Amino acid sequence: MTHPNSPAELRAGFLGNVVLPADAGYDDARAIYNGMIDRRPSVIAQCENVEDVIRAIRYGRETGTEIAVRGGGHGVAGKALTDGGIVIDLRRMHAVTVDPEARTARVDGGALMSHLDEATQPYGLATTGGRVSSTGVAGFALGGGSGWFERKFGLASDNLLSVDLVTADGELVRASADSHPDLFWALHGGGGNFGVATSLTFRLHSLPTVTAILLLWRPEAGPEVVRAYREFMKSAPDEVGGAFSYATAPDAPFVPDDLVGELACSVLITYAGSESEARDVSAAMLKLGHEGALIGELPYTELQSRGDRPPGSRNYYSAEYLGGFPDEAADRFGARARDMLVPSRSSQALFALGGAVTNGVSDHPIPWRRAEWAVHPYGMWDVPEDDARVMKWGRDLIADVRPWSVGAVYLNFIGDEGNDRIVAGLGEENYRRLVATKDRYDPDNVFHLNQNIKP
Repeated sequence: MTHPNSPAELRAGFLGNVVLPADAGYDDARAIYNGMIDRRPSVIAQCENVEDVIRAIRYGRETGTEIAVRGGGHGVAGKALTDGGIVIDLRRMHAVTVDPEARTARVDGGALMSHLDEATQPYGLATTGGRVSSTGVAGFALGGGSGWFERKFGLASDNLLSVDLVTADGELVRASADSHPDLFWALHGGGGNFGVATSLTFRLHSLPTVTAILLLWRPEAGPEVVRAYREFMKSAPDEVGGAFSYATAPDAPFVPDDLVGELACSVLITYAGSESEARDVSAAMLKLGHEGALIGELPYTELQSRGDRPPGSRNYYSAEYLGGFPDEAADRFGARARDMLVPSRSSQALFALGGAVTNGVSDHPIPWRRAEWAVHPYGMWDVPEDDARVMKWGRDLIADVRPWSVGAVYLNFIGDEGNDRIVAGLGEENYRRLVATKDRYDPDNVFHLNQNIKP
C-alpha cells in the first residue's frame, strides 16, 4: 500500500468517502453529539473497510496531521473531532454478525448500540449496552461500558472476546486472551489509546423479556424516595438495574398536568424478566405513593432508545463513584437538584453498582467497579446563555458528594478533567502498566485525542 501524501492521493485509493472543507456535506459530516464543539478538520475520511482505516492512519502519519477517531461521536469533550487534522470516521463500518448458537456478536468499529441491539434481539440475546442507542459500541466498550443490565451481565468490556485493532504503524492485530494479551487487557478500560478498533467480538446473554417501571414523584418527596431506593437496591437481585434521578417532568399521559415542565424525581427500574416478576421484586418502591407510573414489558431495543436525544444540544456531564451513600450524601444530592436548569433535558442520576459489576474480573483497569454508587450530572440544554449555570451545577454536585468518593471514575462519563482524574480513573498501578502498553503500540502518542495515557 502506498502512503498518500495529499488529500487527492488519499481519495484516489479510498473505497469510502473523503470529505474536504469545500465539499458539500462537510458541515454535516463534522457535526457531533455535543453542540458546544465546533472544530474544522482538514480531512474527514469516511472509511468503508479496514484498508481505508490503514490508509487514513498512514496519511496522518506521513503528513504529520493530527488524527481523531470517530465512532458514535458521543464523547462530551468532542475528541472525535480535530481542528485542521484528519477524522477517521468509522460510521460506514457498522455491520453486526450474530452467532446465536455460540452466543457471540462480531461488531464493526463504527456500529452504534442500535445496530448491535437490533441484530441480537431476534434471537432473544443481548450484551450490556449504553443507555442510549446512538452511542458508539467501540468507544463505549473500550472505556469499560456501563449500562442498564451491567449488574446481571457485567460491563460491556467484561464481555469482550477479541478486538481487531489497527495500530499507529498501520498494522492490523487481533487482541484476545491468547493473542497480544497485554493489549487485550489494556482495551478493558484504556479506551482508544492504542489504535483504531475495526471489529469487536462480544459474548451474548439470554434476554428474552425486559420490563421497565418508571415511577414519578414531586421533588419534595425526594428525600424519602432516595432513601427507600437506597435500601431497595441493597437487596435487589442482579436482574434489577435502573436509576434514581431528578429531571424535568415530561409532557406525557402518565404525568400530572401541573407537573409537566417542572422539577420531579423519579425511579427507573429495569428488570431482566417479566412484568409480574418485576412488580413482585419492586413492591417496596411501588408502595411509596407515586404521582405517575409507566410500567410494562418492552423490547430491549425500545428500552435502549427511550433516552435518545437528537444531536446538537449543548452538553456537559461528569461523575463521581462513591463507597457509600449515607443520609448526608442523599441530602446534598437532593438539595443540589434545585440548581438544575428546568425545563431542560438535564438530569442528575444515582446508579447502584454491585452484582456482576463488583464481581467481575478485578485485574482489568476498571477500579471504579468496586464502588457502590455512581452520581452522574448530565447537562443537556439549548442556548449558550445557560452554559455557566449548567456547568456550575454539575461541578457543584460532584463537589457535594466527593467526601464519599472512591477516587476512581468511569472515564466515559467525564470530559476533560485533567490527568489526575485519568490516572485515578484507571488506578495508579494499572496506569503504569497501561503506559508500558502505550509505549509498545503507540510510542509517538498518535492516538491522543481521548482520555490520554501518555507514553
